[in-house]
Amino acid sequence: MTATPTVTATATATDVTLREYGPAVSVPLGAAAGRALAASGVLESVTPDPGRDGHWLLRAGSRVGALRTPGGAVVRIMPKTPVRRLFFLLGFSLDPARAWRDSREGTVDTGAHDDVVPALAHAVERRIDAALRQGVLQGYREVEERALVVRGRLRETEQIRRHFGRTPPVEIVYDAYTADTAENRILRAAVERLLRLPGVPGPVRRRLAHQRVRLADALPLIRGQDLPRWQPSRLNARYQPALRLAEAVLRGTSPEHRPAGVSPLAVDGFLLDMNKLFEDFVTVALREALREHGLTARLQDPHHLDLAGLVRMRPDLVVRTGDGRTPLAVVDAKYKVEKADGLHNADLYQALAYATVLGLREAHLVYAAGRRPERFHEVRGTAAGPDGRATRLYQHSLDLSREPEQLLTAFREIAGQLASGRKEAA
Repeated sequence: MTATPTVTATATATDVTLREYGPAVSVPLGAAAGRALAASGVLESVTPDPGRDGHWLLRAGSRVGALRTPGGAVVRIMPKTPVRRLFFLLGFSLDPARAWRDSREGTVDTGAHDDVVPALAHAVERRIDAALRQGVLQGYREVEERALVVRGRLRETEQIRRHFGRTPPVEIVYDAYTADTAENRILRAAVERLLRLPGVPGPVRRRLAHQRVRLADALPLIRGQDLPRWQPSRLNARYQPALRLAEAVLRGTSPEHRPAGVSPLAVDGFLLDMNKLFEDFVTVALREALREHGLTARLQDPHHLDLAGLVRMRPDLVVRTGDGRTPLAVVDAKYKVEKADGLHNADLYQALAYATVLGLREAHLVYAAGRRPERFHEVRGTAAGPDGRATRLYQHSLDLSREPEQLLTAFREIAGQLASGRKEAA
């Protein structure tokens, strides 16, 4: 993966194709739509084109996928990473146990699609179809309603408050065995969301419509409300792969944005943040690999830089002993390409701050790409340990174009290094 795009971005009046961190493209947009798109934060930059009236310069950042602007134009953002590999990262982050056993891209079936939204729609539909193959899951749900006859238990407080003790009607509560469960509501909401996305192929759209019919007994979710909670269990085991991917669909949407003086921009699309995806993949993969060495890992472990507790810091992953008490190393993931000289000074300062606060003799930075798989820096002025070494800051580089098994092997090697660091410290 390189810092510059390999595909030139193109644009028409109705369709815009951008490249992740690629060059800006001049697009015809109304002033209100341009300001709303700029305020949404979806793109890296949205500015008026000084050389063309009525045009705006659009430049994509770390978000990939597709969205429809208020004027109807569809903006597609192509990832630098191959789509099948991108969905391997997503599938691993959502279900590491399964992906660790089956380290291939097929853990998320993207079909033959090489664009984010069609691949996503295909993958979700296939997983929902597999989940429903044995029938729609039903369960008990507590229902509160007003009825003419008593069913279940009388809600005495509500009966007195609303009807002053008179009957009928009666306020009752009972457990109903129904398909209107949290699991089915989430799947239905994901299907309906995908049916609204631009760029879903016709055959996939028809299969999604069929899945919506199968899930018709589940009530639709209200937009803006939190997703209903579900608990993994033996009964919903066949639903779990579909549920995790469906939740990713529902969380990969953007809220409405209302800049001053203009109408809100309702972003109708799916956007996947590659920064967040890479961070999730790195931390989850390392956590799984560290278990083989009897070590634990805490993701997004909160700490403070100062004694007064005013400056917060949250490293991506802190490696600890098996009992979770003693920190051994700290890891931070960076979705960026290593510079020509291999140095990202601000990243090194940040890693040193983490190591200092945690009392550690080493910290690790994991990049999405680089010239060398690993390098380290010994820090001046830090006390030497029993081995005579000063604090070390390691930089690891991953090549996301490599095969999945090769990526997982790289994480096993990093985990082995962390484990050997523990032995040296002991």
